[in-house]
Amino acid sequence: MKVGFVKLNIGLALSATAVAALTLSACGSDNNTPSAGSGSATGSTASGADCGGKNSVTAEGSTAQQNAVALFNQVWGQACPGKNLSYNPTGSGAGREQFIAANVDFAGSDSALKDDQIAAAAARCGGNPAWHLPLVFGPIAMAYNIEGVDGLVLNGDTLAKIFQGQITKWNDPAIAALNEGATLPDTAITPIFRSDSSGTTDNFQKYLTAAAPESWTKGAGSEFQGGAGEGAQKSAGVAQAVQATPGAIGYVEKGFADQAGLPYAQIDAGAGAVELTDESAGKAIDAVEISGEGNDLVLDLDSLYGIKEAGAYPLVLATYNIVCSDGYDAETAAAVRSFLTVAAEDGQGGLSAAGYVPLPDQFKQRLLTSIEAIGPAA
Repeated sequence: MKVGFVKLNIGLALSATAVAALTLSACGSDNNTPSAGSGSATGSTASGADCGGKNSVTAEGSTAQQNAVALFNQVWGQACPGKNLSYNPTGSGAGREQFIAANVDFAGSDSALKDDQIAAAAARCGGNPAWHLPLVFGPIAMAYNIEGVDGLVLNGDTLAKIFQGQITKWNDPAIAALNEGATLPDTAITPIFRSDSSGTTDNFQKYLTAAAPESWTKGAGSEFQGGAGEGAQKSAGVAQAVQATPGAIGYVEKGFADQAGLPYAQIDAGAGAVELTDESAGKAIDAVEISGEGNDLVLDLDSLYGIKEAGAYPLVLATYNIVCSDGYDAETAAAVRSFLTVAAEDGQGGLSAAGYVPLPDQFKQRLLTSIEAIGPAA
């Protein structure tokens, strides 16, 4: 299935400051204890949202989607008073592990379950397969801190060599060739990478593998393989480290770069430099196809990361919510369906302001079909 991109109207525009405040209130704790009271609610609101199931849902994982989750949680609470998701942003790897261990109701992950995790996830789901439901597309920004340099242009080859330690100065000839006419300083480059297990790292390394196969020889995976630079915990930590380190560059979700006031590089995939915008990310998303079967919506990102189309920004990750297809108790299943449905329907309006790309309409309909199929039915 080819996913078509449609830019949606922004109905809940929040500033970066407001998003940060929501994130702190909804996601700031590192424990999994729901912040709302226990109990259940039934019925639907006047807006049409199904508010059945228990009041408190738990999830853990991706820091890339934590700002989006904060928005979704606010919208869910408005549509279904008393409902709350307690989301612990510990990273994609930890989220998958906690989901498999049945410590949370679902996981947030920027990467699909690994081959050796699929059977364990099915066992956690009472013998039923786990499904990957992408609720958010998040552009990855190459945020940098170089005094006096605006409009920096990089490509897959230079990024691969920077994060492997082969390009060490900002005035390196390879970078200068992409920035003709710019004055680049003789400043040391400090690559900043995620030191925790991270789906953002996995996607960044998948991009380097596709975009610069001759230069990036380290492979992919949730652990950084480049061997150069300094590590930082979580997405916010990467943004803070870049902000505090002259000469630094780091891969981080656009929303975190925006909150930190950091510029980010344009990427030249062979058809000219491309700025990171909703439109350029959306043009790349248009190339994404679903490789999963049935209601399991795993995406094939190879064509995305290798895209060379003019005006398409290739560094975009899809962040999944990993759920049980069946095997929940009825109260949990109803609440998970309620949260995900509200997120997919009403929660998309504020995503652009938070640094994400709203769901394409075609994909949203496929997603809602999968959400409705989560069992057991009410």
